[in-house]
Amino acid sequence: MLTKRIIPCLDVKNGQTVKGVNFENLRYAGDPVELAKKYSLEGADELVFLDITATNEGRKTTVEMVKKVAKEVFIPFTVGGGIKSVDDMKTLLMAGADKIAINSAAVLNPELINKSSSYFGSQCVVAAIDAKRINGEFYVHINAGKKNTGIKLIDWVLEVEKRGAGEILLTSMDFDGTQNGFDIEMTKLASKHVNIPVIASGGAGADVNHFIDIFQDGFADAALAASIFHYNTLPIPVLKSALETVHIPIRI
Repeated sequence: MLTKRIIPCLDVKNGQTVKGVNFENLRYAGDPVELAKKYSLEGADELVFLDITATNEGRKTTVEMVKKVAKEVFIPFTVGGGIKSVDDMKTLLMAGADKIAINSAAVLNPELINKSSSYFGSQCVVAAIDAKRINGEFYVHINAGKKNTGIKLIDWVLEVEKRGAGEILLTSMDFDGTQNGFDIEMTKLASKHVNIPVIASGGAGADVNHFIDIFQDGFADAALAASIFHYNTLPIPVLKSALETVHIPIRI
């Protein structure tokens, strides 16, 4: 059985790690380089770095910051934010990223998934998806969650897989930052319909059961969290030890 992954996320704005609730009310959470180094040493399986304002500000991901983080980590490192082309992806991979997450650009130009997976290999391409419940259906949102595309989540996960994405980073906008647990219903819906790994994001609190539930009931391949790691309310070694105790396959 494949091991489940624990992935800290660095949401970066103006060179600082921030965290909010439901994509709003951002507050300072630490220096991204120092946090990245800490998580690498603590046994995180991977690290995600998202330049969360790059798309709305019409700019590219801060390459220098990516280089600084890459020097400090020895685990797979995914970067996203403001990426619009294969050249943008190449720049970030050369700066030290192992995978590239594309969100808004993939929705606006789905062919980018085909091109990038063909050029770099599907293992480098992560389809980042922000989704929200509207009248009982899950819809894909772009531009840091500010724009509803009208695309149903189930249709989009099937399309990104078909076009060559290697995995899906699925964020529940409804659960983001609430620390009340992951969105099991949404994650399960995506996981049951695709054959590529699904990373659950949004809602992790300092309760090990949140992770047990998303792995066992949501069928997630990995769980991403931010606040509980940034503020040390549930350290990665403590979480992993607890998961091992209940026989969740995990790398210690």
